[in-house]
Amino acid sequence: MLVCSCNYITDKDIKAVINELLDEDCWQLIVPGKVYHAMGKRGRCCGCFPNVVDLIIKTTAEYHAARKTEEIKVVNFMERLKQFHEEQKAALAERRQTMLAARRAG
Repeated sequence: MLVCSCNYITDKDIKAVINELLDEDCWQLIVPGKVYHAMGKRGRCCGCFPNVVDLIIKTTAEYHAARKTEEIKVVNFMERLKQFHEEQKAALAERRQTMLAARRAG
C-alpha cells in the first residue's frame, strides 16, 4: 500500500526500515523523520506522518512479539510511544485550529 505519495513509499518499505532500525537498537525511539532519513528521503507535505507513526507502533510491537521480549518491557515502551503519538496528534489539531481561526479573522 502506498503510504507517502510525495516520495512514492510503500508500507513494506517503511516496515523494512523500521525493522532494520530495531535490529540496531530495539529500544530506540523511532519517529517518521528517522525512518525517512534512513531511506534517504525527506517528508514533503508530511501528511503521511500519522500513518507512518501507526506503522512504527505496529511494527515495533510485532518485532518484540516475534523475539519474545519480556512483556513488561514492551508494554512500558509501547505505552510511551502511543502517548507520544497522541500528544503529537493533539498538537497538530491545535495548530490547525489556530490557523483556521487566523484565516477567519484576517
